[in-house]
Amino acid sequence: MINSLIVATGLLGLVLLYLLAQASGSTSLLSDHYWLLLGLNALLGLGLALFLGRELLRMRRAVRQRVFGAKLTLRMTTLFMLVAVLPGILVFTMSVQFLNRSIESWFNVNIETALDRGLNLGRSALDVLLANLASRADAAADDLALASPATYGERLPRLRAQLGVRELALFDGSGQLIAVTTRDAGPGDNAAPHLPATLDLDPQGRWQAILPTLDGKGLELVVAHRFDRLGWGSPLVLLATQPVPELLAADADAVEAARADYRQLVLARDGLKSFYRLTLGMTLLLSLFAAVAIGAVLSRRMSAPLTALAAGTRAVAQGDFSRQHPIYRRDELGILTALFNRMTRQLAESRSAEEAARAEIEANRAYLERLLTSLTAGVLAFDGELRLTASNQSAARILEADFDRLGQYPLPEWLVWQPELEPLVTMLYQHFETDGDWQQQVELTDDRLLLVRASRLPETAGWVVVFDDVTDLVHAQRDAAWREVARRLAHEIRNPLTPIQLSAERLAMKLSPRLDEAGADFLTRSTDTIIKQVAALKGMVDAFRDYARAPAGQMTPTDLNAVVSEVALLYESNPSVRLALCPHPLPIVADAALLRQVIHNLVVNAQDATLDVPGAMIQISTALHANGIVLAVSDNGPGFPPEMLARAFEPYVTGKTKGTGLGLAVVKKIIEEHGGTVHAENLEPHGARLCVTLPLSETKCEAVTS
Repeated sequence: MINSLIVATGLLGLVLLYLLAQASGSTSLLSDHYWLLLGLNALLGLGLALFLGRELLRMRRAVRQRVFGAKLTLRMTTLFMLVAVLPGILVFTMSVQFLNRSIESWFNVNIETALDRGLNLGRSALDVLLANLASRADAAADDLALASPATYGERLPRLRAQLGVRELALFDGSGQLIAVTTRDAGPGDNAAPHLPATLDLDPQGRWQAILPTLDGKGLELVVAHRFDRLGWGSPLVLLATQPVPELLAADADAVEAARADYRQLVLARDGLKSFYRLTLGMTLLLSLFAAVAIGAVLSRRMSAPLTALAAGTRAVAQGDFSRQHPIYRRDELGILTALFNRMTRQLAESRSAEEAARAEIEANRAYLERLLTSLTAGVLAFDGELRLTASNQSAARILEADFDRLGQYPLPEWLVWQPELEPLVTMLYQHFETDGDWQQQVELTDDRLLLVRASRLPETAGWVVVFDDVTDLVHAQRDAAWREVARRLAHEIRNPLTPIQLSAERLAMKLSPRLDEAGADFLTRSTDTIIKQVAALKGMVDAFRDYARAPAGQMTPTDLNAVVSEVALLYESNPSVRLALCPHPLPIVADAALLRQVIHNLVVNAQDATLDVPGAMIQISTALHANGIVLAVSDNGPGFPPEMLARAFEPYVTGKTKGTGLGLAVVKKIIEEHGGTVHAENLEPHGARLCVTLPLSETKCEAVTS
């Protein structure tokens, strides 16, 4: 930007100097464009003054801001300004005095008098020639006044020769040409002469004038004389033309032009002085500007290596060791630059080694983090003050905790934010008071079981805790144990039931004929009781058998809505059972018979829960969710007791006075065999809902979704 401004200002200054040279040689140009040139000079001066002021303020501001090299730049710029200004002012003062005296010397009174006398002399010479021509024309007119008109053609050439004029022409009173004679007529003199348009005869009938020639290259003397012809009618006009000598005409024109130029110069004298002074002042400003520019450029060039080293030093202080500066000099600054480059290379090599070591540490840390992330078990690390130092995603998922917030507090204060962790926090705090590794199982407030293992870290006196949610494992072990118990019970109980039933039937058949009516009636009632209880035991044994053995389902594509509708036909006589099915087909791959058993068990469980509820309502609904197909059976009964809600699907857990307590356990087993899940929840203000989630058939997902 500064370089462009310097070039533009220099070009503008050269243009103004050229205009000055042109104007000094032409007073008319100076007179016509004085104000334009004055305005251009003033604008250039103002622009230069503003620029100089701006540069000085910028330098001063840089000095105040302690910019490196600013003081050196300002000092050198000031020196250059002084070097340029002091001689410039001296030259300016002397030049102004010289110009004033020179211009005043141009306007000498003797010169003006000489020009006037020269002009008068030329005019006097022309007047003498014109008077001489007029006297000769009078003589010719007197001669023609006495002559006959028939002799005009002969007399005019003789008279022209006698008078020594170039041309004689004779006109009548109306201006019509009568006769003409011309000496040395050239190719351009064929045109007939005519009376001048400015012809104005005086009372004596005479007129004379100095007119330019027809080709405009010279002057000619023209005299007109009107005379009366004696006895020949109206008067005639004699027109005599004589060219002015070329040397005399040229001298007269030169004197006239010189006098006009001199008068214009006199009028522009003050303007010349002002313009020359402004131009000299502008030259001084240009010199000052050049000095400032040169000083700034040179100071920057001289301080550039120091500034670069200062910037590099600041970069090194900020941790940037990549700076390498080119070496342009062989002096001390070059040596200093080379030493700086060597220092930055060594620092960069040290940093590279450090970064490589740090990268290796980060890689190991990232590997450990990936390892912790991939673990399904939760991992927590504590320091000696029992503050959390590390955790993985599984820990946050299992405990449903925000460790970003809990990590800001020691372990005992976690209960302020998540009181449900009280069993775990209490156990950890108690064991952290002892040394050695330990393992223990803890039950959370939501009935989940955690298996916790901890080891002390000898380096930091901290602890690392690993835990896993074993609720499903414990439930699976419990289910397996219950299935084994159910299998053995079914086997041990079923074997004697058939002989007992057969024996009771045989006793009734053998003894009834031998007893009287009262005895036979007693025997019949007793054997019927035995047979009914045996049948009830068989039903319980069948339930044990169904729970103990894995259902051998035949998985086929089916529509859940169709299966629900089939089961609902069995309860169409019960007005409390209502359907709310999804409007779209819900394709699944399942065993339709086992699904019917599931739906039947859920509906029966809801009916048992609403036996004593006025206005009982049971709703069977299906829906398509993002995670699969949901089958829900809800009722408006009393709901599950809070202590039984988490264990509702365990064997022999029931709130009813009758039944085996295996219905919901069988439901869970069948649904899990289908790859689904089931859970129970209480409704507000009362009621319960059992939700079954089954995976959607992959071959039908796209069609159903669309």
